Amino acid sequence: MTNSIQYQNQLAQDRFGLQVAARLSDAADELPYDISERLRAARAQALGKRKIAVMQTATSVAASGSAGVLTFGNEPLGWWGRAAAALPLVALVVGLITIDTIQNDRRANELAEIDAALLTDDLPPAAYTDPGFAQFLKLRAGQNQ
Repeated sequence: MTNSIQYQNQLAQDRFGLQVAARLSDAADELPYDISERLRAARAQALGKRKIAVMQTATSVAASGSAGVLTFGNEPLGWWGRAAAALPLVALVVGLITIDTIQNDRRANELAEIDAALLTDDLPPAAYTDPGFAQFLKLRAGQNQ
């Protein structure tokens, strides 16, 4: 509601400014040279001040760091707005925890499969720790290539 009133006020100010500018432009052809030059200088000065005001606004946004800032005019965020702003962070944390849990389950399943294969194999587990068996596997891998 407040935003629409501010928008309507801004439109009214813009219309008034355009009407004043149109009237001044109509009468500008009849002014003497020295007055028209003073008006031109005043316009240039007013535009320069407007550019400075716009630049100050832009630097205040840029000074907030590398993060983007979303504001809704001068109205502070309510409780729901803050909750909605924190929602992406909560989703990220939940996602990371879920990914970690899935990775741990996969690792545990892989280790269980290896253990089951070792225990059900014909070779005893002590054979895998024998240095001669490791050498045998290296030679066998070299012959297969």
